[in-house]
Amino acid sequence: MTTVSREVARKRRHERVRKKVNGTADRPRLNVYRSLDNIYAQVIDDVSGNTLVSASTVDKELRGQLAPLSKTEQAKAVGKVVAERALAKGIKAVVFDRGGYPYHGRVKALADSSRDAGLVF
Repeated sequence: MTTVSREVARKRRHERVRKKVNGTADRPRLNVYRSLDNIYAQVIDDVSGNTLVSASTVDKELRGQLAPLSKTEQAKAVGKVVAERALAKGIKAVVFDRGGYPYHGRVKALADSSRDAGLVF
C-alpha cells in the first residue's frame, strides 16, 4: 500500500474543487494559500487569467504590523486587507476557494474577516 503525502492529497482536493469553482469578471475567485509561516490571498479572474487583488503576510505594508500577532490573527488581518482592496476596485462578490485546506483555523479566520469587511460569498 502506498501512502500519499499531505501536500499531494491537498493538491488533489484543490484540483477536484477547481473543476467546479471558477472566477469570472462579475464574481472572481478568492483563493487562499497557507504555508507553515505565512498566508496568502488573491482575488482572481479565471476567464482572463489575471490576479485582480492580493494580500499576504509578506506584503511590505503589512509585515511590520503583523509580526507580534499570532498566525490566526495575521490571517484575520490579511482577510480584512484583501477585502478592502477588492472593494476599492469595485469587487463586492467573490467565490471562495479554500485551496484544498480544511475550512478551519487560519483559512476560516481569513474568510470570516473578509466577510466582515464587506465581501459577499
